[in-house]
Amino acid sequence: MSGKLQLCGTMENQENMVLRAPELEDAAFLYALENDQKLWQVSATRVPFSHLDLEQYILSASRQEPFVAGQVRLIIDYRKGKQSTAIGIIDLYDLSAIHRRGGVGIVIDEKYRNRSLAGKALDQLIYYAFNLLNLHQLFCSIGKENQASLRLFQSRHFEITGERKEWNLINGKWQDEYFLQLINS
Repeated sequence: MSGKLQLCGTMENQENMVLRAPELEDAAFLYALENDQKLWQVSATRVPFSHLDLEQYILSASRQEPFVAGQVRLIIDYRKGKQSTAIGIIDLYDLSAIHRRGGVGIVIDEKYRNRSLAGKALDQLIYYAFNLLNLHQLFCSIGKENQASLRLFQSRHFEITGERKEWNLINGKWQDEYFLQLINS
């Protein structure tokens, strides 16, 4: 994926949402998100990332085709007027060229949540996955108690197709997880 891929969608009041490949300048933003221990429970991360780790990831990821790498990580860039701010990341993971499917993960910086921005980013990712990568389906796993994420994905027609009982151990308690799918019909 080239470093200049941009998927744009116009929003009200001259606002734009752009999904773009990570740049070296994003290392500090990724460092803050990846090392936020509140997010580790959903990512299964247990070891912090260094700036060097993230810079090397950015340099190597930009040279790989999505199906070779098995993933695509995009920065969610919010633009209003001439200002541009990285507000989150959205991933396609476990990409399969044979089965034409991929998983979706999204994280929005806390300052930008509850403003419909995640939905706009997810809309663009769905378009990219189905129309440019030619995927047949997208999937995601969401903790049963994560009602905000469930509402987000279900509002984009993802359907709950399975439930994993006591799947994740979070803060000493077992929690169930839903499996959701969106089929490109």
